Amino acid sequence: MIKILPLTKTDPAMISLLAREIWFRHYCDMLSNAQIHYMLAQRYCPMLIQSQLTEKNIWWKKLLFDGTAIGFSCCTRTNMPHELKIDKLYIHHDHHRKGYGKMLVDDAVKTMHQAGCNSLILTVNKQNHAAIQAYQRYGFEIIGDSVVDIGGGFFMNDYLMSMTPCV
Repeated sequence: MIKILPLTKTDPAMISLLAREIWFRHYCDMLSNAQIHYMLAQRYCPMLIQSQLTEKNIWWKKLLFDGTAIGFSCCTRTNMPHELKIDKLYIHHDHHRKGYGKMLVDDAVKTMHQAGCNSLILTVNKQNHAAIQAYQRYGFEIIGDSVVDIGGGFFMNDYLMSMTPCV
């Protein structure tokens, strides 16, 4: 049975471990090991996730398959009025191509409406061809480039994608 639930205060360490497993497998051909380590430390520290659980403009969700977390997402309100960003959306590689990513995107659309927003954005690594194609199937369009200096001598070289779901 599949469920999407909000993260609880006991989940951040598990999400951190899941992110580590996903990232080292998925990004090994796109990013250096050093950048993967840097980004995991920067974005998936359990204490950071824990602190974000109390933020009113950040929504962390876990995707459970028979009670085991196999994926997660995090949405944040942006500085633009009425815009929500899917900041993180990952599914464990053993569970790809089963519709779970679409379930998390649909959940993000629901969160978007509940937050009073009307557009959804995300960034995706330009080399992440499978994810780009999936997001396009879900209704996202590439609207620009997003090249960001994230510190430590590292950059994110992404596409900016957007969708405006029907109400």
